[in-house]
Amino acid sequence: MTIEIIKILIPSILAFFIGIGITPTISDFLYRKKMWKKKAGKTTIDGKEATVFNSIHKEKEVNTPRLGGSIIWLSAFTTAFIIWFLSHLTSIPLFDQLEFISRNQTWIPFFTLLLGAGFGAIDDLLEINGNGGHIAGGLSLRKRLLFVGFLSLIISLWFFVKLDVSSIFIPVVGYLNIGWLFVPLFVLTSMFIYSGGIIDGIDGLAGGIFANAFAAYGIIALVNNQIDLAAFCGLIVGGILAFLWFNIPPARFYMSETGSMALTLTLTVVAFMTDALGEGRGLIVLPLIALPLVLTTLSVIIQLLSKKLRNGKKIFHSTPIHHHFEALGWPSYKVTMRYWIFSIVFASLGVMLAIIG
Repeated sequence: MTIEIIKILIPSILAFFIGIGITPTISDFLYRKKMWKKKAGKTTIDGKEATVFNSIHKEKEVNTPRLGGSIIWLSAFTTAFIIWFLSHLTSIPLFDQLEFISRNQTWIPFFTLLLGAGFGAIDDLLEINGNGGHIAGGLSLRKRLLFVGFLSLIISLWFFVKLDVSSIFIPVVGYLNIGWLFVPLFVLTSMFIYSGGIIDGIDGLAGGIFANAFAAYGIIALVNNQIDLAAFCGLIVGGILAFLWFNIPPARFYMSETGSMALTLTLTVVAFMTDALGEGRGLIVLPLIALPLVLTTLSVIIQLLSKKLRNGKKIFHSTPIHHHFEALGWPSYKVTMRYWIFSIVFASLGVMLAIIG
């Protein structure tokens, strides 16, 4: 077990220091190129001005660069490449033991991370340039959801057809074979978790929550004896911690879509990989481990339904719900710290239920 723990921790630590090392260069580039929105302000999902959000964050939006999430996936891929390179071009046994890129555990998460980061970066660039067919710049939510749905469909078909996965764990019942329904379940879960990525709106908020979620799944994967997948989760945590070093208030840059899309999609993939495929219970605890993301999405849905069914009346001052707390007068750092605590508690609960449930 000692070497397994080392195999998980080394990539995490290395990704952290690589992320710290590359950030000054990335940050300098983002500021020199003025990679932020050229026009302040956001609109709500129904196309109206987000008056409460704009009153709180409007000025900062045009002075803080986007694309900060690139630090996370760049440090992750760089770390993975270094370990792979050393394991294949040296005869040192330790590097062979640390190598964690494997077809059955990490190829799909890496593929998802790469495509999510790439498409998210395209959206960020469109938003920076103020175009993309969307009033606030960037791609519309519908277009982003279409991409997420399409990518999720491809991955779900790979699970279903190539890996012969069609079961999910249900408490009391055990592993339930749902046949082809596995595919739409995967797609809908992925789209729902992705929609929670709008939690990236306060300095340090999203980073802390994603770090907790991937750390939780790293533990679950370890218990499932999916050591390579656990190492991958540790790798992501290390990259996120490097990003957080520079993203705590006042943030030097925003994670934006290149980070949130990559992380939410990959989180869903990891949840399914630690379920029936890994003979674990990773999917059923996803709503707990990712509870802040779930509540973020639900708050937006509830607000929209309230406005439609109650003649424009709102339940929250602003959505997503973390902006509601800001509107109540909570300082942004208090919202962030309490969300982190909330995330740690429920991620821990999710791990416990996955292990002993």
